[in-house]
Amino acid sequence: MTAATGLKRLGIAAGVVIVAGMAGLLAAPLLIPADGARDAVKAQIRAVTGLDAVVHGPVEVSLFPSGTVRLVNVVLGDTNGHAPPLAADRLIAHLRFLPLLVGQIEIADIVLDHPHIAVKIDKDGRSNWSPLLAALASALKPVDRIVSFTEIRIDNGTIAVEDASHALAENLSKVDLSLAWPSISKSFGATGHFAWRGEPVDASIIISDFLAALTGDNSGLKIRLSGAPLKLAFEGVIGSAPSFKADGTLSAEAASLRDALRWTGDTRVPGGGFGRFTLKGRATMVESAISLAGVNVELDGNAAEGVLSYAADGQRTWQGTLAADDLDLTPYVSTVRLMTANAREWNGVPIALDGLASFAIDLRLSAAKVRIGRVQLGRTALGAGLRDGKLLLSVIESQGFNGTIHGSLAIAKSETGAGLKSEMHFIDVDLDSCLGELFGLHRLEGKGNLNFALEGSGNSVLNLTRNLSGTVTLDSQQGALAGINVEQVLRRLERRPLSGGDYRSGHTPFDKLKLALKLTNGAVTVEEASVNGSSVHIALSGTASVPSREVDLNGTASLLDSANNVAFELPFIVRGPWDDALPLPDPASLIRRSDAAAPLLDAVRDRKVRDAVRSALDRLMGPRKAPEPAPTATAAPPTH
Repeated sequence: MTAATGLKRLGIAAGVVIVAGMAGLLAAPLLIPADGARDAVKAQIRAVTGLDAVVHGPVEVSLFPSGTVRLVNVVLGDTNGHAPPLAADRLIAHLRFLPLLVGQIEIADIVLDHPHIAVKIDKDGRSNWSPLLAALASALKPVDRIVSFTEIRIDNGTIAVEDASHALAENLSKVDLSLAWPSISKSFGATGHFAWRGEPVDASIIISDFLAALTGDNSGLKIRLSGAPLKLAFEGVIGSAPSFKADGTLSAEAASLRDALRWTGDTRVPGGGFGRFTLKGRATMVESAISLAGVNVELDGNAAEGVLSYAADGQRTWQGTLAADDLDLTPYVSTVRLMTANAREWNGVPIALDGLASFAIDLRLSAAKVRIGRVQLGRTALGAGLRDGKLLLSVIESQGFNGTIHGSLAIAKSETGAGLKSEMHFIDVDLDSCLGELFGLHRLEGKGNLNFALEGSGNSVLNLTRNLSGTVTLDSQQGALAGINVEQVLRRLERRPLSGGDYRSGHTPFDKLKLALKLTNGAVTVEEASVNGSSVHIALSGTASVPSREVDLNGTASLLDSANNVAFELPFIVRGPWDDALPLPDPASLIRRSDAAAPLLDAVRDRKVRDAVRSALDRLMGPRKAPEPAPTATAAPPTH
């Protein structure tokens, strides 16, 4: 037999096989009725998953371009008169080719088209999926187990979760997942994507022992969730008997923590900051509470490490202790505008505190260095507490302005907008830098103690200053008044009372300074104000206004001799903005002390002399004209 004859016979044989296969495929619809295909598919689904498929629609069998069986309107699981745990518009079973040639149905993979998965958990923690999970576990047991297909795909599905025990309701849409069903190995995998709260999320899940996970035993878990607002990853061990628990490494990353918090929990964080965020630590989860140990967290360029915990028991609560080397809090106060653009008036823009009631915080933070705008602090321990919409910031201890600081600041939403209460203590601080940074005042030099206890409320900073009440005390020793040399001014005016001149230069050293202020609805009363030096004594009284930032003070400056007796005394006034108020001597007092001007002052007090002077001026300059009466309104003439 020649080679050509052999090739010819081989081609004929191949043709016969192809024709036979085509004939078999053409005859298959006759050999495989719809009811038989439906029953075969249901039986294999039950054998692999343990779930019973209930078909409420027609059955379609198609062989071209590939063998498929379509079941329309399919429900998996017992409904018990309620909405089914899993329902699909269509269940599409792709069939293996060779078994079809002999009229048998073997499923290669399954597609659930437009499925709706409902997960409902009642207040006692019971789930409508409990019977289905038990059936899945039973089907996965290796006793006489026959696996015909190992892949299930979900196309354009939805997942609705209702948890009555935690008042939770969430929906996933556009769910496209490929499920790798356990066959030879024990692992289960799912990859794909879905949409949650308007954002697409890529998902990857691997369970190393699917049967153990279904029965509540420990199993390895790897999960990756990647969305634009947030990326999450966990690798560790999970179990659900007697309650859900997990232990492993958790990491999270967000380009904006503010956006991620809003996306995951509708939490609108007031203020600024909360940008770039990363977190990694050892996580232990029990039910809805998570504890993180060995945490490394970065936020807005700040890096810290410590422990954190999170609980979602009706209100999202964060607790923890973190330590950092260098901490910059500037981003979080960057949106706080106390003053207007001209820095002369308080800000009248409404204060926004929305979002404070949606979560809770109990955080302790320590740092070697802290920056808040232009303020530089040394070693600092802080506490931040937020509960029921009330924010409490505690400065446990801080090294600042070459002294120490401690106190608290509480902010809460009130009927009038925002309520504020603060009690702060600045001990042995540099007064120039402290008062300059806090209040814009640069009038005191040296060390001292500043204490204030203030509270107020209002819908803006301006309105808050109008309701501000409390006390302020300041005491200092061995310092100086900046911008004026009181001793020099007094000695000059003692010699020449009407000499005038600029008083805004020099320094006035003092041995002791004491200041006590009382605030009532924005009005300041000076209860005590004194400056004592070796050659000068100053006493002040009067009032000031916080809303207008103006002072109206009266004082007495005394020049002391070597025996500490008053050698010269001069009353003075202080008027104007509190950051640029100018002390001026009382003019009447200076005139009385002037030998040349005193007789004139006495003369003008005499009515006869005053009238004579006025008469002489009228003869010299002409009599003064009486003021013309103001024009009266007249009716407009009628128009024709």
